[in-house]
Amino acid sequence: MWVMILGDLFIFGCYFVTYMVFRAMSADEFTASQRHLDIDVGVVNTVVLLTSSLFAALAVLAVREGASRQAQRLLLATGACGVLFTLIKAYEWHAEISHGHTIHDEFYSFYFVLTGVHLVHLALGLLVLGVAGRELRNPRRRRPAIVEQCVLFWHMVDLLWVVIFALLYLMR
Repeated sequence: MWVMILGDLFIFGCYFVTYMVFRAMSADEFTASQRHLDIDVGVVNTVVLLTSSLFAALAVLAVREGASRQAQRLLLATGACGVLFTLIKAYEWHAEISHGHTIHDEFYSFYFVLTGVHLVHLALGLLVLGVAGRELRNPRRRRPAIVEQCVLFWHMVDLLWVVIFALLYLMR
């Protein structure tokens, strides 16, 4: 899992550096386009994912204490937050596209690629959380290490969003 996480962080790091180079070359255009993003939606999504990380961390604590039912509920809450994030992001994408903000704008091409690749990782994270939940349902397979590794991936997804949020919504 650590190899996968470090590989993803490297790839996203390359995306972030590329974004920063292009932003530096066209700062005024990026800033003008960036102003169309609804920062409130970005903040809500950030709070949703940070809440999901709290639930995930509590699930790890619960599984370590042998409270597998509680850990299952916490993982379910984590996944629900992931689904809510996805729905909010779909709403935001629809709003941006409806206002004519598409990949023909350099900033929005980065916006859609960065948030889209992040959503793919979030979907993979939901699958990984499902693996952790399945692990907890079987009394013979309740291995805390598997749950911990799945939650590590989820935390990486959240960390990536925090950086994406800072780059796309906050940095002017």
